[in-house]
Amino acid sequence: MKVSLKREITRMVGVLTGTTILALGLVLFLIPNKIAPGGVSGLATVIFHLTGFSVGIVMLAINIPLFIAGIKRLGFVFGLRTLVATIYLSVAVDVLQKYLAPITQDPLLASLYGGIIMGVGLGLAINNGGTTGGTDLAAVLLHKYLKFSIGTTLLILDTVVIAFAGFFFNLELAMYSALALYVSTKVLDLMQEGWHYARAAYIISDKPQEIAQAIMAKLDRGTTGFYGKGMYSGEEKTILYVICSRAEVSQLKDLISVLDPNAFIVIGEATEVLGEGFRRYKNPND
Repeated sequence: MKVSLKREITRMVGVLTGTTILALGLVLFLIPNKIAPGGVSGLATVIFHLTGFSVGIVMLAINIPLFIAGIKRLGFVFGLRTLVATIYLSVAVDVLQKYLAPITQDPLLASLYGGIIMGVGLGLAINNGGTTGGTDLAAVLLHKYLKFSIGTTLLILDTVVIAFAGFFFNLELAMYSALALYVSTKVLDLMQEGWHYARAAYIISDKPQEIAQAIMAKLDRGTTGFYGKGMYSGEEKTILYVICSRAEVSQLKDLISVLDPNAFIVIGEATEVLGEGFRRYKNPND
């Protein structure tokens, strides 16, 4: 499959721009105020204030092993974007710390504005088919061995990091860290054009079998085929239906465009998804 060089350059610029914004949020607001809103950056922030070790180096030391462990899962193109963004984020944080001073020392303002900027940066990176690795990748890897969904696993990992910050700093800073995480998550949702975790996609293509196989192999998502008929042409076709996470939408569209550039795709919000790969239903009577 040939991937457009121009499109990949545009995507990479978008990923690096988002990563730069994320680095600014960390350096100007979160790190200097000891606010650790989950993730690898939050853990690196705690270690930095305890030991003086560079935040960027600590993030890189955690992210690279995660990247190596998950390289097969990521795929070549997505993996390359992730590797570049991971290294770039670590370098950007360390360089910006040398030249930029924190904007505020008020922990409330720092958690709010830091969370907003972090959410914008992550959203821009994800919208361009990339990620900065971290606990997102760790959650995907642990999902294979745990019974929890990826979303639940990610929440557990972030909670552990915030609890870690509360233990070594104080409870108040842990509460500000939780606030920053909440704000960044909501902004990230907004950047992904909706407030819901899951997306539902209908795909009408002349190559339904190839697309379905690629989705199941590369995204590890189940696909259902419905038989439909075009009322104008009278032609019968298979309509594919797939549920994926917001972070997988860009990968899904890229995958389909390579296999069938003329495919018709409708993507909408799924307000609630229960089952394999997502949340499991809990009977309130149990």
